[in-house]
Amino acid sequence: MDHIVAKATLGLTHPAQINHPKISFAAKENELVEWKGDILAVGVTEKDMLKDKNSKFENPILEKLDSKLGGLLSEVSCEEDFTGKAGQLTVIRVTGLGPKRVSLIGLGKGPTGPLSASGYRVLGESVASAAKASQANNVAVTLASSEGLTPESKLAAASAIAKGTLLGTYEDNRFKSESKKPSLKSVDFFGLGAGPELEKKLKYTEDVCSGVILAKELVNAPANVLTPGVLAEEAEKIAATYSDVFTAKILDTEQCKELKMGSYLGVAAASTNPPKFIHLCYKPPNGSVKTKLALVGKGLTFDSGGYNIKTNPGSMELMKFDMGGSAAVLGTAKALGQIKPPGVEIHFIVAACENMISGTGMRPGDILTASNGKTIEVNNTDAEGRLTLADALVYACNQGVDKIVDLATLTGACIVALGPSIAGIFTPSDELSKEVIAAAEVAGEKLWRLPMEESYWHSMKSGVADMVNTGGRHGGSITAALFLQQFVDEKVQWLHIDMAGPVWNDKKKAATGFAIPTLVEWVVSNSAS
Repeated sequence: MDHIVAKATLGLTHPAQINHPKISFAAKENELVEWKGDILAVGVTEKDMLKDKNSKFENPILEKLDSKLGGLLSEVSCEEDFTGKAGQLTVIRVTGLGPKRVSLIGLGKGPTGPLSASGYRVLGESVASAAKASQANNVAVTLASSEGLTPESKLAAASAIAKGTLLGTYEDNRFKSESKKPSLKSVDFFGLGAGPELEKKLKYTEDVCSGVILAKELVNAPANVLTPGVLAEEAEKIAATYSDVFTAKILDTEQCKELKMGSYLGVAAASTNPPKFIHLCYKPPNGSVKTKLALVGKGLTFDSGGYNIKTNPGSMELMKFDMGGSAAVLGTAKALGQIKPPGVEIHFIVAACENMISGTGMRPGDILTASNGKTIEVNNTDAEGRLTLADALVYACNQGVDKIVDLATLTGACIVALGPSIAGIFTPSDELSKEVIAAAEVAGEKLWRLPMEESYWHSMKSGVADMVNTGGRHGGSITAALFLQQFVDEKVQWLHIDMAGPVWNDKKKAATGFAIPTLVEWVVSNSAS
């Protein structure tokens, strides 16, 4: 895993170089109770935990384990009131068996069909936390009931469990003076498929996770370490690592002026850290291109709010995450550099800068001219992400793409509407909406389509320019999406993801790496179609 290496930074802070141990995944077909290792983890539903009148498990796998353990599983599940509810976890130290410990992990009611991708991912996260707690090196994972699963759903289950385990094991300790290394080295799957199909699926999962981890590191990195210049270096690093498919172009202030990017440059004007406009281009190894896509990410490495300074308690110190959209774009690029999908050309675009306060900064009431000639009266300097995206979307359309997905931590209004774990999506295209929602379902991420209500545009009218940059509190996510639409060519299919909520996990106080699994899945589905 390559890590962010910043030049001399404010506060003399440099991220430590941490090499994360690689976890190897394998499918096993031998007898489960004979497997030798640290933890045998069994995913169980509430139905699996049912017992007959003699207090014996009705589920054959659990009954076999229980009889080998002299009824210990049955005893412990009664004592701990373990019923298989989602999120329940118990770990039992055992003797006389191959594994040193047996862990039961609750999966909930257990529908008749396969569990959702997010349900299996949570199982993988529980495996990771059980492994951490007991310093386990190797773990075996099985489902108490897998006989009802199709071969495809077994592969999907193994993939989601592997994703949960990989990301659950990962800890970002680059800025801690002391840190423990994760101990988990290998995970064996029982009853979830085998052979080249599974190996291919698990390799894909590892590639996606490497992109998620890069995005987490970018978002977690503070603004004194991750400046627009360092974000641009990260993009160049991806291009250098996967130079068979990637080229990078980084535009400076003068080049952006030549392209008339007044909206983006207006936001960047107050900062001493110069803006960097990032354009990575992926071309497939075989050369033939069927579809051209663009991924555009908001790249505010810090957002003070400008002259409309952020005043809510707790709102400013998290503003390092305001480049979450760009982290999703670069994380996706890293994953695709390894997966190498055929038939698609992809443009990864980020207008990176900071929104600061200084004598050179834009003022409320200023009028900016975007690169498509449209004029914007700035009635709020804290609605700056859309100003940078305006020029990035015009640039993306000029690359001759068929479809654009943009991602941004754009509005607090979206968190009010959908809560912290669901992203809002906006698009005039039903077809593109279906594509992205289908990809999110496979990836186990939550999106919800909100309306592009044209009648709300009246609140964005300016007396002196073509538009203002914010329409007030009501329907704030919708008016923001309508603003972005002004900078997209009508011939291009376009979808906007407002990920202000799911970019950050408040409980863990860390980035989530949201959207990369969905974006990779979407690109791959476009390459296959």
